[in-house]
Amino acid sequence: MRFRLLATDGRARLGLLETPRGVIRTPAFMPVGTAATVKAMMPEAVRASGAEVLLANTYHLMLRPGAERVARLGGLHRFMGWPHPILTDSGGFQVMSLGRLATVTEAGVAFRSHLDGSRHLLTPERSIAIQRLLGADIVMAFDECTRHPATHAEAARSMRLSMRWAERSRAAFLEGGPQGAALFGIQQGALFEDLRRESAERLVAIGFEGYAIGGLAVGEGQQAMFEVLDYAPAQLPPDRPRYLMGVGKPADLIGAVLSGVDMFDCVLPTRSGRTAQAFVAGGTLNLRNARFAEDGAPLEEGCPCPTCARFSRAYLHHLFRAGEILGPMLLTTHNLWHYQQLMAGLRAAIAEGRAHAFARARLAA
Repeated sequence: MRFRLLATDGRARLGLLETPRGVIRTPAFMPVGTAATVKAMMPEAVRASGAEVLLANTYHLMLRPGAERVARLGGLHRFMGWPHPILTDSGGFQVMSLGRLATVTEAGVAFRSHLDGSRHLLTPERSIAIQRLLGADIVMAFDECTRHPATHAEAARSMRLSMRWAERSRAAFLEGGPQGAALFGIQQGALFEDLRRESAERLVAIGFEGYAIGGLAVGEGQQAMFEVLDYAPAQLPPDRPRYLMGVGKPADLIGAVLSGVDMFDCVLPTRSGRTAQAFVAGGTLNLRNARFAEDGAPLEEGCPCPTCARFSRAYLHHLFRAGEILGPMLLTTHNLWHYQQLMAGLRAAIAEGRAHAFARARLAA
């Protein structure tokens, strides 16, 4: 993997992340395909929206259908019909949020599956092995996502455990041999600048192909997140991609790009699409509302997505009120296009030196 920085505008960065399965233009938004599918979408429809990389998840795929089975069937790309880059989350966050009776030790996290109650132990070595079996292009180090709120002492303990796990993740990754994949380390430290700096320094000393900012979007609120983003991206190497995990709403993405972040993932556009919420330039629309029952306008004027090209707000309202599967499909399509159009607009604005003007206009809307 190779990252090329093409232009900057303030702290905002325009780049190319080159992988064996394709080039990712940054800033980039990754649709979430947790269980080897972007819900309600065919892979070619996801690609048509402008997505160049997807996220899948170690925790979910290790439980069902199993990483070994996916490997026997030709790897994750073939399994899910997506020949383009895939990033796999390490599973650490899901273990803590979904695993029953999760117990954290130096070795890793012991937990019961949320599916059937079966016992499992996920360690840095096992997480890396699973991601290798899946065939991910970008592999994430195993970490503990610090719970919010956390005291300085709690955040320090959690961060230092994650840094020890990062060392073990790197060693396990290197033992697996070169397979064209890249490994990203994850910065932790909650809302504390000194802990974030210590985490970044330890990650850089280990050495990774890219760096993620973890432990945000866990309930701290946008203002607190932006306060961390005022310094956290700059603590990471400028010649490597920076990935903000689990973020977020369009306004979050705009602010994070202006802070120097290159990559994002979030379930919001797909989850919202399944619950009748559409993202538009002026905010969001709830298509279940009765006011759309006879609205013959497209979902968003000027949007190039297939949903807006063919269907009215009234039809989308009808689909959701009738419980038709097509409703979530069409609204998810639009939301993914909306996010990818936002990323394309940010990339163009950075290239032309007008990132802040673009951001002001979008946020004013």
